[in-house]
Amino acid sequence: MLTDKPGHPLLAATASVLVGAGHQVEFLDPGAPAPGAPAGGEDDGVADVYLLKAHTPEALALARGLEERGALVVNSAGATELCQDRNRIAMTAEANGLPMPRTKLLDSLSGLLPDSGGPSFGYPFMVKSRHSRRGDLVARVDHPAALRELAVAWHDEPVVAQEFIANSGWDHKVWVIAGQVFAGVRQAPVGAPPTGALSAPVVRELPGEWAALALHVGEVFGLDVYGVDLLDREGDPVVVDINAFPGIRGPEGAPEALAALILTVRQRSVA
Repeated sequence: MLTDKPGHPLLAATASVLVGAGHQVEFLDPGAPAPGAPAGGEDDGVADVYLLKAHTPEALALARGLEERGALVVNSAGATELCQDRNRIAMTAEANGLPMPRTKLLDSLSGLLPDSGGPSFGYPFMVKSRHSRRGDLVARVDHPAALRELAVAWHDEPVVAQEFIANSGWDHKVWVIAGQVFAGVRQAPVGAPPTGALSAPVVRELPGEWAALALHVGEVFGLDVYGVDLLDREGDPVVVDINAFPGIRGPEGAPEALAALILTVRQRSVA
């Protein structure tokens, strides 16, 4: 497991399932000093399967190196990197007919200021860092003054601007592990949420067409473990975010599903 957070509940529980079934599990921090040959104990130093949870440049470089040596990495380095670039996500979604907000790429927020023409889709709109990472920019902009403030605070940040999707106020969190769909809802970070805050996603069953959309996202982006954020636009789901292996917490059965995926991938390699 390639991660800097070995105590993550899902990873720890998955490791417990695998160890209980007689398998060996090792955690490798991609940002730590190189330990020599990759973990695994095989003659060539390569493990049966690597689970890519970390998304840092060091983690992606390590995953690519392992893939070049013939290792099996879930999700692949290429798919993980794709999901860190919000502009590439939007382009890929549009090319494959996935419902997603209109998106515009900018070198900086100054390109959206009123004296530069402003956003083509009007206020309010969303601005997000082009590259998804911890502590990145995700904000709703309601008027020019708010845009100017962001432009000062994030003056060198490459961004994407997206049309704001009027919605029910609930963010539908969907996680998929090898085709198994888990879901919850939480108050959306923006919009007009209903009264009564939720402190954590509540597990629920998605409508069939919503689940089908989430599964199609995995096919389009080449992902086995991923998250999709959906908003309800007058009854229809709209994809507003895609994450390769997000911080999945809470869904019953998720550790078992992840362990089963790892063993399935391993079995394919020896079949």
